[in-house]
Amino acid sequence: MAEKALPLDVPVYTVRLEPVGIDLEVREGETVLNAAFRQGVALPHGCKEGQCSACKCILHDGDIELLKYSTFALSEIDRDTNHILLCRTIAYSDMQVELLNYDEELLSHAIPVRDYPGAIAEVEWLTHDIARFAVDLETPMKFFAGQYADITVPAFNIMRSYSMASTPDRPDRLDFIIKRYPGGAFSALLDDKLEVGTPMIVKGPYGGCFRREHRSAPMLLVGGGSGMSPLWSILNDQATSGEPGRPIRLFYGARSRRDLFWLDRFAELTERLPDFKFIPALSAAESTDDWHGATGFIHDVVREALVEFDDLSDADAYSCGPPPLIDAVVPVLQIAGVEPERMYFDKFTQAPLQ
Repeated sequence: MAEKALPLDVPVYTVRLEPVGIDLEVREGETVLNAAFRQGVALPHGCKEGQCSACKCILHDGDIELLKYSTFALSEIDRDTNHILLCRTIAYSDMQVELLNYDEELLSHAIPVRDYPGAIAEVEWLTHDIARFAVDLETPMKFFAGQYADITVPAFNIMRSYSMASTPDRPDRLDFIIKRYPGGAFSALLDDKLEVGTPMIVKGPYGGCFRREHRSAPMLLVGGGSGMSPLWSILNDQATSGEPGRPIRLFYGARSRRDLFWLDRFAELTERLPDFKFIPALSAAESTDDWHGATGFIHDVVREALVEFDDLSDADAYSCGPPPLIDAVVPVLQIAGVEPERMYFDKFTQAPLQ
């Protein structure tokens, strides 16, 4: 659901962000993270709902209220040591906080979050449960490849977060790749209710899992299911950037052959890019699949494949998909030598069924 607008005459407080020395104006009733989005300050964040801990920091001074959050993101020990989640923090005075995971490159890519009215332009089923849909916007939305947006369908009073599959060079039409879940309130609409012309509101951009530019070290992309959406954006943005070629490996986990799509497009990219490999892996290949590629869980395939590289200490790794996939891939990348500050991930969680 769309966020309720706050009155303009509410009290306003100043939040000091250290060690970066940035001051935010925060209205009473809005979270600190939403205030940052509104002012174009790109703080580290993930779920925006108190589930992932990406925006955890230390409160040094100020009166606050914490909205409901998961103890997996903020434990009792964290609270005893004045840790807070910026996505759940409401200010009732001026504040000072210490950022724990700030990213100077992320802060330099600040884009104010805004609402962009638009409408459904196209719906295409890629597999039995993965669809691509396009939204035409009334005004262009600037974003970086790999970011995501909140999509609201006013007619059905539904809001969901999805990553853009399109590239930033077409800011007036956004593509999204999403997975249909049984009982999924949004994805179920794709069957027959989200017709061309259905009004939507796209709010964004969000997310720190965007392509880092002007890099020559290897780029590692790992995903599964609808995790292809931001990876496809990052890959194609790199391919059209005009930057010198770099080694690129895209690993994609699926259950069976019917869960794969766009193999022809990946073949074309393999021919066009100087050092690109697409490595799909099936974890439950069926006897009728006639599959001769990699098999097993994707993190095991990644582990075996990365031995081709002598040094991954300067590599960029982007992992997008369900939480179990990300949790399994991260230690594999660490053991392979990828530095933690060069790992970017986007965990896709299923919204509560309605």
